[in-house]
Amino acid sequence: MSLEKKYQSWLKEKNMPEDLLVELKKMDETTKKEAFHSDLEFGTGGLRGIMGAGTSKMNIFTIRRTTQGFANYLLKIPGANQKGVAIGYDNRHNSKLFAKEAAKVLATNGIKVYLFDELRPTPLTSFAVRYYNCAGGIMITASHNPKEYNGYKVYNDTGSQLNVKEADLVIEEVNKITDFFNIKAEESNLIIPILEEVENNYLENVRKIQINQTSKNAVILYSPLHGTGSTILPNFLRSEGYNLFEYEPHKKVDPNFSNAKVSNPEMPEAWHGMSRYGKEIGADVILLTDPDCDRVGVSVLHDGDYILLNGNQSAAITVYYLLSQRLANHILEKDGYVFSTIVTSDLILEIARHFNQNAEATLTGFKFIGQRAKEIEGKHKFQFGCEESIGSIISDFVRDKDGVQSVYNFAEIASYLKDNNLTMIDYLNQIHQELGYYLEYTHNLVLTGLEGAEKILNIMSHVRNNPLELSNLKMLKYDDLKASLTYFPDGSTQSIHLDKSNVLKYYYENNIWVVLRPSGTEPKLKIYFSVKSDSQVN
Repeated sequence: MSLEKKYQSWLKEKNMPEDLLVELKKMDETTKKEAFHSDLEFGTGGLRGIMGAGTSKMNIFTIRRTTQGFANYLLKIPGANQKGVAIGYDNRHNSKLFAKEAAKVLATNGIKVYLFDELRPTPLTSFAVRYYNCAGGIMITASHNPKEYNGYKVYNDTGSQLNVKEADLVIEEVNKITDFFNIKAEESNLIIPILEEVENNYLENVRKIQINQTSKNAVILYSPLHGTGSTILPNFLRSEGYNLFEYEPHKKVDPNFSNAKVSNPEMPEAWHGMSRYGKEIGADVILLTDPDCDRVGVSVLHDGDYILLNGNQSAAITVYYLLSQRLANHILEKDGYVFSTIVTSDLILEIARHFNQNAEATLTGFKFIGQRAKEIEGKHKFQFGCEESIGSIISDFVRDKDGVQSVYNFAEIASYLKDNNLTMIDYLNQIHQELGYYLEYTHNLVLTGLEGAEKILNIMSHVRNNPLELSNLKMLKYDDLKASLTYFPDGSTQSIHLDKSNVLKYYYENNIWVVLRPSGTEPKLKIYFSVKSDSQVN
C-alpha cells in the first residue's frame, strides 16, 4: 500500500479518536512521510516511539496490532492462554490507556491477563510474570525518553525481555497483520487485577539482598523524576530505617516531567537543583531513578561537592561491595556468574575474576543478561548483572533491570561506608588502586528522522568497510558482530559466539577499545571509548 493510501485509510477510519483525527488533518507531506513511511518496529527493548497518528507512531492502533501479533504467537504455545500475561505501565501520557488496550486485545483472544490497576516500576511487571507463572508480560514505558515518547516492552515466561529468536517470531506474527482497524479489543472477565501480595512478595525478595547490618545513619536524598519510583521506594526505605529525604520538585507523578529538564538520570541536566538541596539537608548520597524505576543514578558528596557517578563507576562500586562483603561474611558462593555487556567497563569483569567468579560480557540489551540468568539457573549462583547505562540487577528473582534493588543496595553501601568514614569516591579509588585505573566515555551522535536513520546506517557501512584508525595507535583486532567474526591484521578471523548485531568493536594497543553501535531505542549512534592504565597519571 502506498504512503498516501495508508494516510487516507487512517483519515477515513470511522473509529479514529478525535485527537488523532485532528493530527491527521493537519499533516503536510513531510509529516505524512514521518508518520507512514514504515511500521513501528522492535528494537533492543521492544517498541518505542513518539506518540501520535500513523503506522510509525505509538497509538492505540499500533498497540492493538502489536498485541494481536503477540497473542497469535502465544496461542501457538500449549497452555499459554491459561497461564496468561502480566501487564504494567508507567507515568507517561497514554500509558494506562495503552496497557488497557493491550489487556483487552489479549482477553478477546481468550488469554488471561493480570493487570496492575496503578502505575508501578518496570521490575514489578517482570516479577509479576514469575509470581503468577505467566506465559509472558507487557510493560508500557519509554523509560528515560522525552515526554513525547512511549513504549511497549515484552517479556517471556521467565520474566526476561524476549530473546532474539522469540522477538523474531513475534515480529513475524505482527507483520502478518496489515489491517490496523479490524482488531477486536473488548472488556472481559479474563482481565484480573494484580493483587497487593505481589508487591509485598517482591519487597520481601528485595530485603534479602541486604548483606550488612549498618547504623543506617547516611543521609539519603531521593528523586523518582516524576515517575513510578514514588509509588514504592520512599515508604519502603523508611520502613527499613533509612534516613530518607525526598526531592519535592520531582515527587509528584507527572507525564510532562514539569520540574525536570530531562528524564534521563545519566544526564547532568536531570540533577538540576538537587545538589543545592542536598547540601541544605546534609545528604551523603543522592539517588535518582528514571521514570519507570529500572535504573538509578548516583551522586556522592565528597570533599564538599557532589560528584555524579557514571554507570560504569556505580556498577564497579556495587559488584565490588557485593562480592567482597559476601566473602567477608562467608556467604560468597564459588563459581558464580557476573554479567556485563560488550560496551561496559572491563573493570566489572576484572572484579568478578578477582573474586574467582565467572565473568561474561553479553550483547547490549538486558534481555541477554536475563537469558543467561535463566541458562545458569540451578547450576551457578547469579551474582550480579549490569550495563554501562546505569541499569543492573543484584538478585535474579527479577529478570530485568531493577532500580528498587539498586536504590536499596546503594543505601546500604552509603551507610556501610559512612560507618567506616569513607565515601563512594574513596571506595572507588581503593578499587582502582587494587585493580587498575579504567576510564570510559560515551558520545551520542543524535540523528533524527528518516534522514538521520539513513545517515547512521551509512556511517556503520563506511566504518565496516574502512576499519577505524586512531592516530599513533596500532589496531590489534576488531569485532564485527553483524558478521559474528573477529578480524586480525594478518587477515585471519575467529568466530564470535554471540547473536548477530549491528555493532563494531575495535581493540588497540595500550588497553584501548572503541565501539560503534546504533541505539535500538533512540535516534542515536552511540560511540563508546575505554582505556585502562596501571596508574592514574597515565
